[in-house]
Amino acid sequence: MKVAGDWLANPATQALCAALSNAGFKALFVGGCVRNALLGVPVGDTDLATDALPETVSKLAISAGFKVVPTGIDHGTVTVIAGGIPHEVTTFRRDVETDGRRAVVAFSDDVAEDAARRDFTMNALYATADGSVIDPLGGLPDLLAAYVRFVGDPARRIREDYLRILRFFRFHAHYGDPAQGIDASGLAACAELADGLDNLSAERIGSEVKKLLSAPDPAPSVAAMSQAGILAHILPSADPRALAPLIHLEDGLSPRWERRLAVLGGDPGHLRLSRTETGTVQHIRDKIGGTETAAALGHLYGPDIATDALLARAALLESPLPPRWQAEVQRGSETAFPLRAADLAPLSGPALGQRLKALKAHWLAADLVPDRADLLALRGGDNEPDFR
Repeated sequence: MKVAGDWLANPATQALCAALSNAGFKALFVGGCVRNALLGVPVGDTDLATDALPETVSKLAISAGFKVVPTGIDHGTVTVIAGGIPHEVTTFRRDVETDGRRAVVAFSDDVAEDAARRDFTMNALYATADGSVIDPLGGLPDLLAAYVRFVGDPARRIREDYLRILRFFRFHAHYGDPAQGIDASGLAACAELADGLDNLSAERIGSEVKKLLSAPDPAPSVAAMSQAGILAHILPSADPRALAPLIHLEDGLSPRWERRLAVLGGDPGHLRLSRTETGTVQHIRDKIGGTETAAALGHLYGPDIATDALLARAALLESPLPPRWQAEVQRGSETAFPLRAADLAPLSGPALGQRLKALKAHWLAADLVPDRADLLALRGGDNEPDFR
């Protein structure tokens, strides 16, 4: 079996492979680029594995005219910028010592040793410069069957890096087949070793959760995480029951992890989100119990937050979405409040601000229907609404 694609045929990438192979070393593509190419999905990072030591990789790459950045040289990785594309080139490795967060490695010249230290069988696939697939551990059938399986003993793999617990569920969400379920031995090991998550940094946990919730349908994985006691470690008090209804309501919309996190609830403090990310999630949560119409939400908060709030509200309250809600959100986001301060002269100061605020509240409650003349007619007299 072979892989193909523009990423593989890129002349600079091929020149980097040639620089290694012409010097007598292996140059094998590995991991995500091989996995995704075999699945026919877009390839992101281009990673290479080699039996050349990092110093040798650097010398050969520089001699070929490429820029080298020693991004992880202690662990055998240098980044080679070839044709403007970063290529992480890592020497074959085997683990010498692990503590659940980081590993002490020794370099190897054996691709099978390198494969044996990887997390999942579908990530232990390699390819030569011509695209020929090398499968040292027999992981290709798992990939083609959409089955996420740890390499070797799941508990051992997890003890090497407890983040692999979250990666297991994330990979199942992105690459697994929900119909055949999650791997039982992997799930059992994750449940048994869940306490190890407490020793990971919030940044690493948050990054994995965002990737998980960005999957087309993370609901089965998140439900399994909850049942196995994983979710309580990373998102205390979260409730996954509204996530599947939310996915159904999204109906082809681009996934937004913030929206999905909002309906899960719980304390996101273990995720170390940015201030902007935290604000977005909280903003969505604050609107779930509101009564604003779709148009009013679109006007007040823009189409993204309005869409998130309406979907989250419907999922959590088990209620239908409003008729034509997307068109109404768009109408609201494109509709300006028809009054200006000058329209309320001679009012000024706090009285002007209060009157404008009250008129806008009336306009929003009336679904943005009243026009300028309608609102001006409410300025005073018997027709003025009670703005108190």
